[in-house]
Amino acid sequence: MKIREAVKEDLPVILEIMNDAILNSTAIYDYNARTCEYVNNWFAKKQSDNFPVIVGELEGKIIGFGSYGIFRAWDAYKFSAEHSIYIANGFRGCGRGGELLERLIALAKHQGFHTLIAGIDAENEGSCKFHSKFGFVEVGRLREVGYKFDRWLDLIFMQLLL
Repeated sequence: MKIREAVKEDLPVILEIMNDAILNSTAIYDYNARTCEYVNNWFAKKQSDNFPVIVGELEGKIIGFGSYGIFRAWDAYKFSAEHSIYIANGFRGCGRGGELLERLIALAKHQGFHTLIAGIDAENEGSCKFHSKFGFVEVGRLREVGYKFDRWLDLIFMQLLL
């Protein structure tokens, strides 16, 4: 898989992957599909804040993307980043997410971050195991902070000290 920086032309596929996660999973605690305007603004903000958006490309097709941003918007958190990785349906469980995560870890170290944080729905055991393989450890659990698909959701925070 080729990993590269995302460009504006990648945004329709990124939006498609993002919306699949919103509409069909608890990976994103949101209800409604996002718009082209949303993803354009999201991408512009990442660029202006100097945060990476990377894509994984397989045989010329984007199959996933990843990014990170500041964990919380107060000065003392400036060395802590929260990341996200999403893989297109049909390509999950094949190790492609790991390639994206390795790149995000390297980029975060290069930018001087001290820690990466993942917010994961507690029912997503696959994502928890995936992050554990890269050295992330569970550091907190917030009970019933999300509500989606007619049920309460717990949020787990996993952390990797860089």
